[in-house]
Amino acid sequence: MSNHEAPKTEDAAATTAAPPQPPRKSIARSAGIVGIAVMGSRILGLVREQVFAAFFGPGVANDAFNIAFRVPNLLRDLFAEGALSAAFVSTFSQTLAKKGDREAWRLANLVNNGLIVVLSLVVLGGIVFAPQIVDLLVAPSSNPTDPAQAGLMRELTIKMTRILFPFLLMISLAAVAMGILNTKDRFGVPASASTMFNVGAIIGGLVFSYLFAPDYITNGAWALFNHQKLPRDDAGAASAIIGMALGTLVGGMLQWLIQVPSLRAVGYRWQPVLSFRDEGVRQVMRMMAPAIIGSAALQVNIVVNTTFATSLGEGRVSWLQFAFRLIYLPIGMFGVAISTATLPVASRAAALDNLDEFRRTIAQALRLTFLLTIPSAVGLIVLNKPIIALIYQHGGRFTSYDTAMTGIALAYNAIGLTAYSGVRVLAPSFYALKETRIPMLASLLSIVTNYVVAKATVDYLGLGHRGLALSLSVVSIVNFALLFFFMRRKLGQLEGGSLLSTFVRVTLAAAVMGVLCWLLSQQIETALGTESLIARLLDVGISIAVGITVFYLAARWLKVKELDQMTAALQRKFGARFRKKS
Repeated sequence: MSNHEAPKTEDAAATTAAPPQPPRKSIARSAGIVGIAVMGSRILGLVREQVFAAFFGPGVANDAFNIAFRVPNLLRDLFAEGALSAAFVSTFSQTLAKKGDREAWRLANLVNNGLIVVLSLVVLGGIVFAPQIVDLLVAPSSNPTDPAQAGLMRELTIKMTRILFPFLLMISLAAVAMGILNTKDRFGVPASASTMFNVGAIIGGLVFSYLFAPDYITNGAWALFNHQKLPRDDAGAASAIIGMALGTLVGGMLQWLIQVPSLRAVGYRWQPVLSFRDEGVRQVMRMMAPAIIGSAALQVNIVVNTTFATSLGEGRVSWLQFAFRLIYLPIGMFGVAISTATLPVASRAAALDNLDEFRRTIAQALRLTFLLTIPSAVGLIVLNKPIIALIYQHGGRFTSYDTAMTGIALAYNAIGLTAYSGVRVLAPSFYALKETRIPMLASLLSIVTNYVVAKATVDYLGLGHRGLALSLSVVSIVNFALLFFFMRRKLGQLEGGSLLSTFVRVTLAAAVMGVLCWLLSQQIETALGTESLIARLLDVGISIAVGITVFYLAARWLKVKELDQMTAALQRKFGARFRKKS
Protein backbone atom coordinates (compact mmCIF):
# COMPACT_ATOMS: atom_id res chain seq x y z
CA MET A 1 0.00 0.00 0.00
CA SER A 2 2.92 2.39 0.52
CA ASN A 3 6.16 3.19 -1.20
CA HIS A 4 9.37 2.29 0.62
CA GLU A 5 11.96 5.00 1.11
CA ALA A 6 15.34 4.55 -0.52
CA PRO A 7 18.47 5.20 1.55
CA LYS A 8 19.46 8.82 1.20
CA THR A 9 22.80 8.34 -0.54
CA GLU A 10 24.35 10.05 -3.55
CA ASP A 11 24.00 6.86 -5.62
CA ALA A 12 20.31 6.60 -4.77
CA ALA A 13 19.81 10.24 -5.68
CA ALA A 14 21.61 9.69 -8.95
CA THR A 15 19.41 6.77 -9.92
CA THR A 16 16.28 8.90 -9.44
CA ALA A 17 17.59 12.16 -10.79
CA ALA A 18 15.87 14.03 -13.59
CA PRO A 19 13.73 11.39 -15.26
CA PRO A 20 12.62 12.16 -18.82
CA GLN A 21 9.78 14.62 -18.74
CA PRO A 22 6.67 14.15 -20.84
CA PRO A 23 5.62 16.86 -23.27
CA ARG A 24 4.08 19.79 -21.40
CA LYS A 25 0.71 21.27 -22.17
CA SER A 26 0.63 24.92 -23.17
CA ILE A 27 -0.37 27.47 -20.55
CA ALA A 28 -3.42 28.46 -22.58
CA ARG A 29 -4.63 24.84 -22.80
CA SER A 30 -3.94 24.09 -19.13
CA ALA A 31 -5.54 27.37 -18.11
CA GLY A 32 -8.56 26.41 -20.22
CA ILE A 33 -8.92 23.10 -18.35
CA VAL A 34 -8.65 24.86 -15.01
CA GLY A 35 -10.93 27.68 -16.12
CA ILE A 36 -13.72 25.33 -17.16
CA ALA A 37 -13.48 23.40 -13.89
CA VAL A 38 -13.29 26.54 -11.77
CA MET A 39 -16.21 28.10 -13.65
CA GLY A 40 -18.49 25.36 -12.35
CA SER A 41 -17.21 25.93 -8.84
CA ARG A 42 -17.65 29.69 -9.05
CA ILE A 43 -21.18 29.32 -10.38
CA LEU A 44 -22.00 27.07 -7.42
CA GLY A 45 -20.32 29.67 -5.22
CA LEU A 46 -22.81 32.19 -6.54
CA VAL A 47 -25.63 29.75 -5.81
CA ARG A 48 -24.30 29.51 -2.26
CA GLU A 49 -24.38 33.30 -1.95
CA GLN A 50 -27.90 33.31 -3.40
CA VAL A 51 -28.94 30.97 -0.60
CA PHE A 52 -27.48 33.35 1.98
CA ALA A 53 -29.12 36.36 0.31
CA ALA A 54 -32.57 34.77 0.03
CA PHE A 55 -32.74 33.10 3.44
CA PHE A 56 -30.82 35.61 5.57
CA GLY A 57 -30.46 38.87 3.61
CA PRO A 58 -27.92 41.52 4.66
CA GLY A 59 -28.91 41.23 8.33
CA VAL A 60 -27.33 40.48 11.69
CA ALA A 61 -26.98 36.73 11.10
CA ASN A 62 -25.36 37.10 7.67
CA ASP A 63 -22.99 39.80 8.92
CA ALA A 64 -22.03 37.54 11.84
CA PHE A 65 -21.29 34.61 9.50
CA ASN A 66 -19.12 36.75 7.22
CA ILE A 67 -17.17 38.14 10.16
CA ALA A 68 -16.71 34.67 11.69
CA PHE A 69 -15.41 33.32 8.39
CA ARG A 70 -12.92 36.17 7.91
CA VAL A 71 -10.02 34.80 10.01
CA PRO A 72 -10.25 31.14 8.84
CA ASN A 73 -10.66 32.46 5.29
CA LEU A 74 -7.65 34.76 5.72
CA LEU A 75 -5.54 31.86 6.94
CA ARG A 76 -6.96 29.69 4.14
CA ASP A 77 -5.78 32.15 1.50
CA LEU A 78 -2.37 32.43 3.16
CA PHE A 79 -1.77 28.70 3.65
CA ALA A 80 -3.94 27.05 1.02
CA GLU A 81 -3.96 29.48 -1.90
CA GLY A 82 -1.04 31.72 -1.04
CA ALA A 83 2.17 30.98 0.79
CA LEU A 84 1.82 27.21 1.14
CA SER A 85 0.67 26.66 -2.43
CA ALA A 86 3.42 28.76 -3.98
CA ALA A 87 6.21 27.50 -1.71
CA PHE A 88 5.19 23.85 -1.92
CA VAL A 89 4.64 23.76 -5.70
CA SER A 90 8.00 25.44 -6.34
CA THR A 91 9.89 23.10 -4.01
CA PHE A 92 8.00 19.98 -5.10
CA SER A 93 8.61 20.81 -8.79
CA GLN A 94 12.33 21.29 -8.18
CA THR A 95 12.58 18.07 -6.17
CA LEU A 96 10.71 16.17 -8.87
CA ALA A 97 12.91 17.57 -11.66
CA LYS A 98 16.23 17.03 -9.90
CA LYS A 99 15.73 14.01 -7.61
CA GLY A 100 12.78 12.10 -9.04
CA ASP A 101 9.47 10.76 -7.76
CA ARG A 102 10.66 8.99 -4.61
CA GLU A 103 12.15 12.08 -2.98
CA ALA A 104 9.20 14.17 -4.16
CA TRP A 105 6.72 11.79 -2.49
CA ARG A 106 8.77 11.86 0.68
CA LEU A 107 8.66 15.67 0.68
CA ALA A 108 4.87 15.62 0.16
CA ASN A 109 4.43 13.32 3.17
CA LEU A 110 6.65 15.45 5.36
CA VAL A 111 4.75 18.61 4.42
CA ASN A 112 1.33 16.97 4.88
CA ASN A 113 2.20 15.56 8.30
CA GLY A 114 3.82 18.79 9.42
CA LEU A 115 0.69 20.68 8.43
CA ILE A 116 -1.51 18.36 10.47
CA VAL A 117 0.61 18.99 13.59
CA VAL A 118 1.04 22.76 13.20
CA LEU A 119 -2.45 23.63 11.99
CA SER A 120 -4.12 21.47 14.64
CA LEU A 121 -2.50 23.74 17.21
CA VAL A 122 -3.61 26.84 15.27
CA VAL A 123 -7.18 25.53 15.10
CA LEU A 124 -7.19 24.77 18.83
CA GLY A 125 -5.93 28.29 19.54
CA GLY A 126 -8.61 29.80 17.32
CA ILE A 127 -11.34 27.89 19.15
CA VAL A 128 -10.06 28.86 22.59
CA PHE A 129 -9.46 32.53 21.78
CA ALA A 130 -12.51 33.07 19.56
CA PRO A 131 -13.96 35.87 21.79
CA GLN A 132 -10.75 37.87 21.60
CA ILE A 133 -10.53 37.39 17.83
CA VAL A 134 -14.11 38.56 17.34
CA ASP A 135 -13.57 41.64 19.51
CA LEU A 136 -10.67 42.62 17.24
CA LEU A 137 -12.84 42.31 14.11
CA VAL A 138 -16.02 44.08 15.23
CA ALA A 139 -15.79 47.82 15.69
CA PRO A 140 -17.15 49.01 19.07
CA SER A 141 -19.52 51.45 17.38
CA SER A 142 -21.07 48.84 15.09
CA ASN A 143 -24.55 49.24 16.60
CA PRO A 144 -24.57 51.78 19.43
CA THR A 145 -28.37 52.25 19.38
CA ASP A 146 -29.30 48.59 19.96
CA PRO A 147 -27.10 46.83 22.56
CA ALA A 148 -29.25 43.67 22.45
CA GLN A 149 -28.72 43.29 18.70
CA ALA A 150 -25.00 43.98 19.07
CA GLY A 151 -24.83 41.30 21.79
CA LEU A 152 -26.63 38.79 19.56
CA MET A 153 -24.20 39.50 16.73
CA ARG A 154 -21.17 39.03 19.00
CA GLU A 155 -22.51 35.79 20.47
CA LEU A 156 -23.30 34.40 17.00
CA THR A 157 -19.92 35.42 15.61
CA ILE A 158 -18.01 33.74 18.45
CA LYS A 159 -20.00 30.51 18.10
CA MET A 160 -19.47 30.33 14.33
CA THR A 161 -15.79 31.26 14.59
CA ARG A 162 -15.28 28.17 16.75
CA ILE A 163 -17.21 26.01 14.28
CA LEU A 164 -15.35 27.30 11.23
CA PHE A 165 -11.74 27.22 12.42
CA PRO A 166 -11.17 23.49 11.59
CA PHE A 167 -11.93 24.44 7.98
CA LEU A 168 -8.35 25.75 7.83
CA LEU A 169 -6.77 22.32 8.32
CA MET A 170 -8.96 20.59 5.75
CA ILE A 171 -8.49 23.22 3.08
CA SER A 172 -4.70 23.34 3.61
CA LEU A 173 -4.43 19.58 3.07
CA ALA A 174 -6.51 20.10 -0.08
CA ALA A 175 -4.00 22.74 -1.23
CA VAL A 176 -1.08 20.32 -0.94
CA ALA A 177 -3.04 17.73 -2.91
CA MET A 178 -3.78 20.34 -5.56
CA GLY A 179 -0.10 21.30 -5.78
CA ILE A 180 0.94 17.68 -6.27
CA LEU A 181 -1.66 17.06 -8.97
CA ASN A 182 -0.90 20.31 -10.81
CA THR A 183 2.81 19.50 -10.88
CA LYS A 184 1.89 16.12 -12.36
CA ASP A 185 -0.11 17.96 -15.05
CA ARG A 186 -3.46 16.95 -13.52
CA PHE A 187 -5.49 20.17 -13.49
CA GLY A 188 -9.13 19.14 -13.86
CA VAL A 189 -9.76 17.28 -10.58
CA PRO A 190 -8.04 19.77 -8.23
CA ALA A 191 -9.68 22.71 -9.98
CA SER A 192 -13.10 21.11 -9.68
CA ALA A 193 -12.51 20.07 -6.06
CA SER A 194 -13.81 23.42 -4.88
CA THR A 195 -17.09 22.44 -6.55
CA MET A 196 -17.44 19.81 -3.83
CA PHE A 197 -16.89 22.50 -1.23
CA ASN A 198 -19.85 24.45 -2.57
CA VAL A 199 -22.00 21.32 -2.89
CA GLY A 200 -21.29 20.41 0.74
CA ALA A 201 -21.78 23.98 1.94
CA ILE A 202 -25.13 24.39 0.15
CA ILE A 203 -26.74 21.00 0.74
CA GLY A 204 -25.17 20.35 4.13
CA GLY A 205 -25.84 23.92 5.23
CA LEU A 206 -29.52 23.82 4.32
CA VAL A 207 -30.00 20.39 5.93
CA PHE A 208 -28.40 21.51 9.21
CA SER A 209 -30.26 24.83 9.08
CA TYR A 210 -33.57 23.01 8.67
CA LEU A 211 -32.75 20.79 11.67
CA PHE A 212 -32.05 23.85 13.83
CA ALA A 213 -34.85 26.13 12.52
CA PRO A 214 -37.40 24.21 10.40
CA ASP A 215 -40.04 26.95 10.27
CA TYR A 216 -37.53 29.62 9.30
CA ILE A 217 -36.10 27.57 6.41
CA THR A 218 -39.55 26.40 5.24
CA ASN A 219 -40.84 29.99 5.11
CA GLY A 220 -37.71 31.13 3.32
CA ALA A 221 -38.03 28.43 0.68
CA TRP A 222 -41.69 29.28 0.11
CA ALA A 223 -40.87 32.97 -0.32
CA LEU A 224 -37.99 32.20 -2.66
CA PHE A 225 -40.01 30.02 -5.03
CA ASN A 226 -42.95 32.43 -5.00
CA HIS A 227 -40.80 35.59 -5.29
CA GLN A 228 -42.29 37.02 -2.11
CA LYS A 229 -40.69 39.34 0.43
CA LEU A 230 -40.30 38.23 4.03
CA PRO A 231 -40.19 40.29 7.22
CA ARG A 232 -37.12 40.33 9.38
CA ASP A 233 -36.67 37.47 11.89
CA ASP A 234 -33.38 37.79 13.78
CA ALA A 235 -34.16 34.97 16.22
CA GLY A 236 -34.91 32.44 13.50
CA ALA A 237 -31.93 33.59 11.43
CA ALA A 238 -29.62 33.20 14.43
CA SER A 239 -30.58 29.55 14.81
CA ALA A 240 -30.53 28.73 11.10
CA ILE A 241 -27.18 30.38 10.32
CA ILE A 242 -25.38 27.90 12.61
CA GLY A 243 -26.39 25.19 10.15
CA MET A 244 -24.71 27.09 7.30
CA ALA A 245 -21.48 27.22 9.32
CA LEU A 246 -21.59 23.44 9.81
CA GLY A 247 -22.29 22.98 6.10
CA THR A 248 -19.21 25.05 5.27
CA LEU A 249 -17.15 22.69 7.41
CA VAL A 250 -18.57 19.69 5.53
CA GLY A 251 -17.71 21.38 2.24
CA GLY A 252 -14.09 21.88 3.27
CA MET A 253 -13.77 18.19 4.10
CA LEU A 254 -15.22 17.18 0.71
CA GLN A 255 -12.81 19.50 -1.13
CA TRP A 256 -9.90 17.55 0.35
CA LEU A 257 -11.35 14.04 0.09
CA ILE A 258 -12.36 14.35 -3.58
CA GLN A 259 -8.68 14.64 -4.56
CA VAL A 260 -7.47 11.55 -2.68
CA PRO A 261 -8.23 9.03 -5.48
CA SER A 262 -6.31 11.16 -7.99
CA LEU A 263 -3.37 11.40 -5.59
CA ARG A 264 -3.19 7.61 -5.48
CA ALA A 265 -3.48 7.47 -9.26
CA VAL A 266 -0.34 9.60 -9.75
CA GLY A 267 1.61 7.49 -7.25
CA TYR A 268 1.29 9.23 -3.89
CA ARG A 269 1.06 7.00 -0.79
CA TRP A 270 0.79 8.40 2.71
CA GLN A 271 3.58 7.53 5.18
CA PRO A 272 3.80 8.43 8.89
CA VAL A 273 7.02 10.46 8.59
CA LEU A 274 7.66 13.79 10.27
CA SER A 275 10.70 16.04 10.24
CA PHE A 276 11.04 19.80 10.37
CA ARG A 277 14.79 19.51 9.67
CA ASP A 278 14.49 17.96 6.23
CA GLU A 279 16.03 20.29 3.62
CA GLY A 280 12.93 20.27 1.42
CA VAL A 281 10.66 21.06 4.37
CA ARG A 282 13.05 23.78 5.51
CA GLN A 283 13.00 25.30 2.03
CA VAL A 284 9.18 25.32 2.06
CA MET A 285 9.25 26.96 5.51
CA ARG A 286 11.88 29.50 4.45
CA MET A 287 9.80 30.46 1.44
CA MET A 288 6.55 30.49 3.41
CA ALA A 289 7.70 32.85 6.15
CA PRO A 290 8.00 35.96 3.95
CA ALA A 291 5.54 34.53 1.42
CA ILE A 292 2.82 34.60 4.08
CA ILE A 293 3.19 38.36 4.19
CA GLY A 294 3.60 38.50 0.42
CA SER A 295 0.32 36.66 -0.11
CA ALA A 296 -1.53 38.43 2.66
CA ALA A 297 -2.52 41.71 1.06
CA LEU A 298 -6.01 40.95 -0.20
CA GLN A 299 -7.35 38.96 2.76
CA VAL A 300 -5.72 41.15 5.40
CA ASN A 301 -7.28 44.14 3.69
CA ILE A 302 -10.68 42.43 3.62
CA VAL A 303 -10.35 41.79 7.36
CA VAL A 304 -9.43 45.46 7.94
CA ASN A 305 -12.30 46.61 5.75
CA THR A 306 -14.68 44.31 7.62
CA THR A 307 -13.84 46.18 10.81
CA PHE A 308 -14.48 49.51 9.06
CA ALA A 309 -17.74 48.14 7.62
CA THR A 310 -19.11 47.08 11.00
CA SER A 311 -18.75 50.70 12.17
CA LEU A 312 -21.04 51.81 9.32
CA GLY A 313 -24.04 49.80 10.48
CA GLU A 314 -25.89 46.60 9.71
CA GLY A 315 -25.73 45.11 6.20
CA ARG A 316 -22.49 46.71 4.98
CA VAL A 317 -20.41 43.59 5.60
CA SER A 318 -22.90 41.51 3.62
CA TRP A 319 -23.13 43.99 0.73
CA LEU A 320 -19.36 43.89 0.34
CA GLN A 321 -19.33 40.08 0.56
CA PHE A 322 -22.08 39.65 -2.04
CA ALA A 323 -20.27 42.02 -4.41
CA PHE A 324 -16.86 40.43 -3.98
CA ARG A 325 -18.34 36.98 -4.61
CA LEU A 326 -19.10 38.15 -8.16
CA ILE A 327 -15.52 39.39 -8.55
CA TYR A 328 -14.38 35.87 -7.66
CA LEU A 329 -16.11 34.50 -10.77
CA PRO A 330 -13.75 36.06 -13.36
CA ILE A 331 -10.82 35.80 -10.94
CA GLY A 332 -11.42 32.07 -10.62
CA MET A 333 -12.17 31.48 -14.28
CA PHE A 334 -9.26 33.52 -15.58
CA GLY A 335 -6.84 34.82 -12.92
CA VAL A 336 -6.57 31.66 -10.82
CA ALA A 337 -6.74 29.42 -13.90
CA ILE A 338 -3.86 31.18 -15.63
CA SER A 339 -1.84 31.35 -12.41
CA THR A 340 -2.41 27.65 -11.68
CA ALA A 341 -1.30 26.65 -15.17
CA THR A 342 1.68 29.04 -15.13
CA LEU A 343 3.30 28.16 -11.81
CA PRO A 344 4.47 24.58 -12.57
CA VAL A 345 5.86 25.65 -15.97
CA ALA A 346 7.61 28.68 -14.50
CA SER A 347 8.95 26.61 -11.58
CA ARG A 348 10.47 24.04 -13.94
CA ALA A 349 12.06 26.77 -16.06
CA ALA A 350 13.49 28.43 -12.95
CA ALA A 351 14.79 25.10 -11.60
CA LEU A 352 16.66 24.54 -14.89
CA ASP A 353 17.91 28.19 -14.98
CA ASN A 354 16.10 28.75 -18.25
CA LEU A 355 15.26 32.44 -17.79
CA ASP A 356 14.25 32.92 -21.44
CA GLU A 357 11.53 30.30 -21.05
CA PHE A 358 10.59 31.76 -17.66
CA ARG A 359 10.25 35.24 -19.18
CA ARG A 360 8.15 34.01 -22.10
CA THR A 361 5.89 32.07 -19.73
CA ILE A 362 5.18 35.06 -17.48
CA ALA A 363 4.63 37.45 -20.38
CA GLN A 364 2.25 35.04 -22.08
CA ALA A 365 0.31 34.59 -18.84
CA LEU A 366 -0.03 38.35 -18.35
CA ARG A 367 -1.23 38.90 -21.92
CA LEU A 368 -3.88 36.22 -21.45
CA THR A 369 -4.86 37.88 -18.16
CA PHE A 370 -5.37 41.24 -19.91
CA LEU A 371 -7.40 39.68 -22.70
CA LEU A 372 -9.81 37.91 -20.36
CA THR A 373 -10.15 40.19 -17.33
CA ILE A 374 -10.29 43.71 -18.80
CA PRO A 375 -13.58 43.11 -20.65
CA SER A 376 -14.88 41.24 -17.60
CA ALA A 377 -14.16 44.26 -15.40
CA VAL A 378 -15.83 46.67 -17.82
CA GLY A 379 -18.89 44.44 -18.06
CA LEU A 380 -19.26 44.24 -14.27
CA ILE A 381 -18.94 48.02 -13.96
CA VAL A 382 -21.54 48.99 -16.58
CA LEU A 383 -24.00 46.18 -15.77
CA ASN A 384 -23.53 46.08 -11.99
CA LYS A 385 -27.14 46.70 -10.96
CA PRO A 386 -28.86 44.36 -13.50
CA ILE A 387 -26.39 41.57 -12.65
CA ILE A 388 -26.94 41.92 -8.90
CA ALA A 389 -30.73 42.02 -9.33
CA LEU A 390 -30.68 38.91 -11.52
CA ILE A 391 -28.51 36.90 -9.13
CA TYR A 392 -29.70 37.96 -5.68
CA GLN A 393 -33.09 39.72 -5.78
CA HIS A 394 -35.52 36.79 -5.97
CA GLY A 395 -37.73 37.39 -2.99
CA GLY A 396 -36.95 36.36 0.54
CA ARG A 397 -34.94 38.91 2.47
CA PHE A 398 -32.87 40.63 -0.27
CA THR A 399 -34.50 43.93 -1.32
CA SER A 400 -34.12 46.40 -4.22
CA TYR A 401 -32.20 48.71 -1.87
CA ASP A 402 -29.77 45.88 -1.16
CA THR A 403 -29.40 45.45 -4.94
CA ALA A 404 -28.46 49.09 -5.42
CA MET A 405 -25.96 49.11 -2.55
CA THR A 406 -24.35 45.80 -3.58
CA GLY A 407 -24.16 46.97 -7.20
CA ILE A 408 -22.21 50.06 -6.17
CA ALA A 409 -19.73 47.90 -4.28
CA LEU A 410 -19.41 45.59 -7.29
CA ALA A 411 -18.56 48.46 -9.64
CA TYR A 412 -15.81 49.77 -7.36
CA ASN A 413 -14.45 46.25 -6.77
CA ALA A 414 -14.28 45.60 -10.52
CA ILE A 415 -11.83 48.48 -11.04
CA GLY A 416 -9.06 46.33 -9.56
CA LEU A 417 -10.05 43.00 -11.17
CA THR A 418 -7.30 42.90 -13.81
CA ALA A 419 -4.61 44.01 -11.35
CA TYR A 420 -5.62 41.41 -8.80
CA SER A 421 -5.55 38.65 -11.43
CA GLY A 422 -2.11 39.87 -12.49
CA VAL A 423 -0.89 39.64 -8.91
CA ARG A 424 -2.02 36.00 -8.87
CA VAL A 425 0.39 35.41 -11.77
CA LEU A 426 3.34 37.50 -10.60
CA ALA A 427 3.55 36.74 -6.86
CA PRO A 428 4.00 32.95 -7.18
CA SER A 429 6.50 33.55 -10.00
CA PHE A 430 8.83 35.30 -7.55
CA TYR A 431 8.66 32.23 -5.32
CA ALA A 432 9.66 30.06 -8.27
CA LEU A 433 12.81 32.20 -8.48
CA LYS A 434 13.32 31.72 -4.72
CA GLU A 435 12.75 35.46 -4.27
CA THR A 436 10.34 36.06 -1.41
CA ARG A 437 11.46 39.48 -0.20
CA ILE A 438 9.90 41.51 -3.01
CA PRO A 439 6.33 40.12 -2.71
CA MET A 440 6.59 40.56 1.04
CA LEU A 441 7.56 44.24 0.78
CA ALA A 442 4.95 44.92 -1.92
CA SER A 443 2.30 43.28 0.24
CA LEU A 444 3.24 45.29 3.31
CA LEU A 445 3.03 48.52 1.32
CA SER A 446 -0.33 47.46 -0.09
CA ILE A 447 -1.70 46.83 3.40
CA VAL A 448 -0.64 50.30 4.49
CA THR A 449 -2.16 51.76 1.31
CA ASN A 450 -5.47 50.01 1.97
CA TYR A 451 -5.71 51.31 5.52
CA VAL A 452 -4.97 54.87 4.41
CA VAL A 453 -7.47 54.79 1.51
CA ALA A 454 -10.17 53.05 3.60
CA LYS A 455 -9.85 55.49 6.47
CA ALA A 456 -9.80 58.50 4.14
CA THR A 457 -12.83 57.39 2.13
CA VAL A 458 -14.90 56.32 5.16
CA ASP A 459 -13.96 58.85 7.83
CA TYR A 460 -13.18 61.95 5.73
CA LEU A 461 -14.83 61.61 2.30
CA GLY A 462 -17.98 59.89 3.59
CA LEU A 463 -18.07 57.29 0.80
CA GLY A 464 -19.20 54.54 3.16
CA HIS A 465 -18.98 50.97 1.93
CA ARG A 466 -18.17 52.07 -1.63
CA GLY A 467 -14.92 53.57 -0.30
CA LEU A 468 -14.01 50.19 1.19
CA ALA A 469 -14.60 48.50 -2.17
CA LEU A 470 -12.49 51.18 -3.85
CA SER A 471 -9.65 50.68 -1.39
CA LEU A 472 -9.34 47.01 -2.37
CA SER A 473 -9.05 48.01 -6.02
CA VAL A 474 -6.40 50.61 -5.25
CA VAL A 475 -4.46 48.00 -3.27
CA SER A 476 -4.56 45.53 -6.15
CA ILE A 477 -3.31 48.13 -8.62
CA VAL A 478 -0.46 49.22 -6.34
CA ASN A 479 0.52 45.62 -5.62
CA PHE A 480 0.54 44.68 -9.30
CA ALA A 481 2.55 47.76 -10.30
CA LEU A 482 5.23 47.04 -7.70
CA LEU A 483 5.51 43.34 -8.56
CA PHE A 484 5.68 44.05 -12.28
CA PHE A 485 8.37 46.72 -11.80
CA PHE A 486 10.60 44.43 -9.74
CA MET A 487 10.01 41.38 -11.95
CA ARG A 488 11.09 43.42 -14.95
CA ARG A 489 14.21 44.54 -13.11
CA LYS A 490 15.01 41.01 -12.05
CA LEU A 491 14.65 39.54 -15.55
CA GLY A 492 16.15 42.48 -17.41
CA GLN A 493 13.06 42.69 -19.61
CA LEU A 494 9.55 41.29 -19.67
CA GLU A 495 8.38 41.84 -23.24
CA GLY A 496 7.14 45.24 -22.13
CA GLY A 497 6.28 46.50 -25.61
CA SER A 498 4.13 43.47 -26.35
CA LEU A 499 2.40 43.68 -22.97
CA LEU A 500 1.64 47.39 -23.38
CA SER A 501 0.32 46.83 -26.90
CA THR A 502 -2.00 44.06 -25.73
CA PHE A 503 -3.18 46.13 -22.74
CA VAL A 504 -4.01 49.20 -24.86
CA ARG A 505 -5.73 47.25 -27.64
CA VAL A 506 -7.80 45.14 -25.24
CA THR A 507 -8.77 48.23 -23.22
CA LEU A 508 -9.96 50.05 -26.35
CA ALA A 509 -12.01 47.04 -27.45
CA ALA A 510 -13.49 46.70 -23.95
CA ALA A 511 -14.36 50.42 -23.85
CA VAL A 512 -16.35 50.12 -27.08
CA MET A 513 -18.06 47.04 -25.67
CA GLY A 514 -18.85 48.83 -22.40
CA VAL A 515 -20.51 51.85 -24.05
CA LEU A 516 -22.72 49.69 -26.25
CA CYS A 517 -23.62 47.34 -23.36
CA TRP A 518 -24.67 50.27 -21.18
CA LEU A 519 -26.80 51.86 -23.91
CA LEU A 520 -28.44 48.54 -24.75
CA SER A 521 -29.16 47.75 -21.09
CA GLN A 522 -30.80 51.15 -20.61
CA GLN A 523 -33.05 50.56 -23.61
CA ILE A 524 -34.09 47.10 -22.39
CA GLU A 525 -34.87 48.43 -18.90
CA THR A 526 -36.99 51.22 -20.40
CA ALA A 527 -38.92 48.75 -22.56
CA LEU A 528 -39.34 45.85 -20.12
CA GLY A 529 -38.80 47.30 -16.65
CA THR A 530 -36.64 45.76 -13.94
CA GLU A 531 -39.01 43.86 -11.67
CA SER A 532 -39.72 40.57 -13.43
CA LEU A 533 -37.23 37.71 -13.67
CA ILE A 534 -37.75 37.49 -17.44
CA ALA A 535 -36.90 41.17 -17.87
CA ARG A 536 -33.72 40.75 -15.83
CA LEU A 537 -32.69 37.63 -17.77
CA LEU A 538 -33.22 39.39 -21.09
CA ASP A 539 -31.40 42.51 -19.92
CA VAL A 540 -28.30 40.71 -18.69
CA GLY A 541 -28.35 37.91 -21.29
CA ILE A 542 -28.76 40.13 -24.35
CA SER A 543 -26.32 42.76 -23.06
CA ILE A 544 -23.61 40.19 -22.33
CA ALA A 545 -24.12 38.34 -25.63
CA VAL A 546 -23.92 41.56 -27.63
CA GLY A 547 -20.97 42.71 -25.50
CA ILE A 548 -18.97 39.54 -26.18
CA THR A 549 -19.66 39.82 -29.90
CA VAL A 550 -18.69 43.50 -30.02
CA PHE A 551 -15.52 42.88 -28.01
CA TYR A 552 -14.50 40.00 -30.26
CA LEU A 553 -15.01 42.04 -33.43
CA ALA A 554 -13.27 45.09 -31.99
CA ALA A 555 -10.33 43.03 -30.75
CA ARG A 556 -10.02 41.35 -34.16
CA TRP A 557 -10.08 44.75 -35.85
CA LEU A 558 -7.41 46.00 -33.45
CA LYS A 559 -5.35 42.85 -34.20
CA VAL A 560 -5.06 41.49 -30.67
CA LYS A 561 -2.77 38.51 -31.32
CA GLU A 562 -3.76 36.62 -28.17
CA LEU A 563 -7.35 36.52 -29.39
CA ASP A 564 -6.26 34.83 -32.61
CA GLN A 565 -4.12 32.36 -30.67
CA MET A 566 -6.99 31.49 -28.33
CA THR A 567 -9.43 31.14 -31.25
CA ALA A 568 -7.01 28.84 -33.07
CA ALA A 569 -6.53 26.74 -29.92
CA LEU A 570 -10.30 26.38 -29.50
CA GLN A 571 -10.73 25.45 -33.15
CA ARG A 572 -8.05 22.78 -32.86
CA LYS A 573 -9.58 21.48 -29.63
CA PHE A 574 -13.17 21.22 -30.82
CA GLY A 575 -12.15 20.34 -34.39
CA ALA A 576 -10.19 17.36 -33.09
CA ARG A 577 -13.15 16.24 -30.97
CA PHE A 578 -15.50 16.57 -33.94
CA ARG A 579 -13.21 14.56 -36.22
CA LYS A 580 -12.84 11.92 -33.49
CA LYS A 581 -16.62 11.56 -33.13
CA SER A 582 -17.20 11.46 -36.88
